[in-house]
Amino acid sequence: MITRARHLKLSACIASALITAGCASGPGKPAVVAGPPSANDTNVFCEAASAEMTIPVGSAFPDGTLVRDFYTDNTARVIDGEVSMAPGANAEGLVLLESVDAKTGRFSWAGATVYFAVTDRFANGRTDNDLNYGRQPDGKDEIGTFHGGDFVGLTQKLDYLSELGVSALWITPPFEQMHGWVGGGDRGDFQHYGYHGYYALDFTVPDANFGTREEFRALVEEAHKRGIRVLMDVVMNHPGYSTLQDMQTFGFGSLFEGFEKHLPERWGNWQPESWENFHAYHALIDYDHPDWRNWWGKDWVRAGIADYDTPPNASVDAQRGSLAFLPDFKTEAKQPVDLPEFLRSKASSRSRQLEDATVRDYLITWLTDWVREFGVDGFRVDTAKHVEPEAWLALKQEAQAALDDYRSRNPNAELPAEEFWMVAEVFPHSVRKTAYFDAGFDAVINFDLQEEARAGAQCLPAMESIYSDYASKLHGDDDFNVLSYISSHDTKLFSQVAGNDPALQKRAAAALMLTPGAVQVFYGDESGRAFGPTSSDPHQGTRSDMNWNAIENGEVSGILEHWQKLGQFRERHPAIGAGEHRLISQQPYVFSRTNGDDRVVIAFGRK
Repeated sequence: MITRARHLKLSACIASALITAGCASGPGKPAVVAGPPSANDTNVFCEAASAEMTIPVGSAFPDGTLVRDFYTDNTARVIDGEVSMAPGANAEGLVLLESVDAKTGRFSWAGATVYFAVTDRFANGRTDNDLNYGRQPDGKDEIGTFHGGDFVGLTQKLDYLSELGVSALWITPPFEQMHGWVGGGDRGDFQHYGYHGYYALDFTVPDANFGTREEFRALVEEAHKRGIRVLMDVVMNHPGYSTLQDMQTFGFGSLFEGFEKHLPERWGNWQPESWENFHAYHALIDYDHPDWRNWWGKDWVRAGIADYDTPPNASVDAQRGSLAFLPDFKTEAKQPVDLPEFLRSKASSRSRQLEDATVRDYLITWLTDWVREFGVDGFRVDTAKHVEPEAWLALKQEAQAALDDYRSRNPNAELPAEEFWMVAEVFPHSVRKTAYFDAGFDAVINFDLQEEARAGAQCLPAMESIYSDYASKLHGDDDFNVLSYISSHDTKLFSQVAGNDPALQKRAAAALMLTPGAVQVFYGDESGRAFGPTSSDPHQGTRSDMNWNAIENGEVSGILEHWQKLGQFRERHPAIGAGEHRLISQQPYVFSRTNGDDRVVIAFGRK
């Protein structure tokens, strides 16, 4: 879930009315491994070695094997269970060993690298679609406005992602968003549009700011040609808020009688007086008016307005509660519903009346139609714990059927995926197998690594206990998968954590890319993208514009090239994420990852 600005500092009345070592020796010699890295490693930046070092390879490579350091392309032959190599000049002490004869490039979700891009903030491929539905820039910090990123921009950057070793692209929801804005942050100090995709108005069409259906199709097809899967972010917990502009455009809801005089001709252009903030427009709206039936309607959502049910607090009832006053879809309801009135009369909508369909049926149909038409490979599921598990299981089954249908109708298409993949956002889930894996999910986002990786960026050996723990849990008798990250749109950027230190931002690549399980790179992790303006919502700054200028003029080439090396090595060897982890030596820090005949040894030398 994107952490929504708690945009109400109003009276309880209005609030309720809102949407609501040693080393292993050669053959025949016992392996001797020193104890775990010192606790001091978690607090001290260790200086990487550049001199040649003796690297034990344990059981990963037998004597006589010719191995290559992927970072430098230097080779050496294993003799008495060891090789001697020096790290590359820019390798931060790393040597990445693979067999010269290794078969590489086999895909496994357990070793996947998922690149997460907020579409609007990533790359602007077409400037002529930057302003739609009457949206406007605010002329200030542009914290919550649309910035122009689109499907065309994403498509233009696919080769860049390939160079990073990316195996899957996760994009924010592509659906048409609420046209207007709500007050942003606790203080209502900026206009907050649905630029991030989590404030859906119409699930059946793309938002014009993001692009057209054909541009979305081209994005998926071009990604597939490069072997990159496409994960689409989806939401079944809630639609977007009501806004002044949408009330006017679609004719739902009502102002208090005579209050039109306080609004401009186009309601979305309303501005607060000097003593007001952007929450103040709520005082103009009659949330008890019967014309709210022309919006989603009481059969579809709990919203605490007019005759709609009032949702409980989400902390009391996670599945039927309202998050940040957003309208809560009644996905658990069993009775058939009619298409909402505003969608029935919306000319651009592709939604149609479904026979004997529940709210859940409509949502699943709308979401899986994107799979059926475009061949989307998977879903990242927003706010999974706030929807009943049965809904997710049904979504997974229907999405798989939709993917099968797409494949049967497009037999010559380049499709990397046969099995539809779903990953759940469940805050604050960690590396453990829970009931979500019985509800159709193939993985769950792991919220722990962001803090754990701080120590690893300072000194990689501090990751040993984490790597060992993750691998033993994920690849044991009852295996499962998680998606780990160091930066997120809902928490922090690693560049914040690192105090914009280029050395730490560079070293974070190893801490993340060598983590067992699937990993998520948040756009700009690889280039030191800086935290942006945030006002009274602390998470807005994590969604700053991608720093293409710094990349193109070479300012961050050292960081980026290091991430590319680590990413490409991970892509070549699924064993890094999916394999058995074995500590071979503490000084130098050496470990192996093996999965069948896919074997690597990673060494880190420190002074």
